[in-house]
Amino acid sequence: MSKTISAKATEIERKWFVIDASNKVVGRVAEKAAVLLRGKHKSIYTPHVDTGDFVVVINASKAIFTGKKETQKEYRSFSGFMGGHHSETPARRRIRRPELLIETAVKGMIPHNRLGRAIYRKLKVYAGAEHPHAAQQPATLEIAN
Repeated sequence: MSKTISAKATEIERKWFVIDASNKVVGRVAEKAAVLLRGKHKSIYTPHVDTGDFVVVINASKAIFTGKKETQKEYRSFSGFMGGHHSETPARRRIRRPELLIETAVKGMIPHNRLGRAIYRKLKVYAGAEHPHAAQQPATLEIAN
C-alpha cells in the first residue's frame, strides 16, 4: 500500500517565472499565473499548503480583451459610504493603472482566505517590459493566444 504524501511548507522549492502579456488575452494570462502561484502544476500539490512559485507578469498594459469587453465590462467598487459606488471600464483602468487588469483577474482565481492572500503576494505585475527580478533568474513562459 502506498502512502499519501502531504507537502510541508518548509520543504517546498520555489521557482520564478516570467509571463509576457503583450497581445495576450487577460483571462489566459491570469489563468496560467493562478495555476503557477497555487502550485497545481507540481506533483506535490497540496490544497492547504502554499506549494506555488513566484510569477512576474510584464507588459500588462499591452494585454487585450476579447469581444467588446474593453468598453462594456465594468469594474465596480463600493467605499461603504453613501454615494460611494465607483465603476470604470478596462479602457479607463488601463490608462490609470494597467497592472490592476491582471491583478484583479488573478485575485478572482485564487482562494479567498489566508492561504489566498499568501499566494497573491507572490504575484508581481509590471506595466512595462522591465522588472527588478533578474537576480532570481526567472524562466520565460509562453502562452498560446
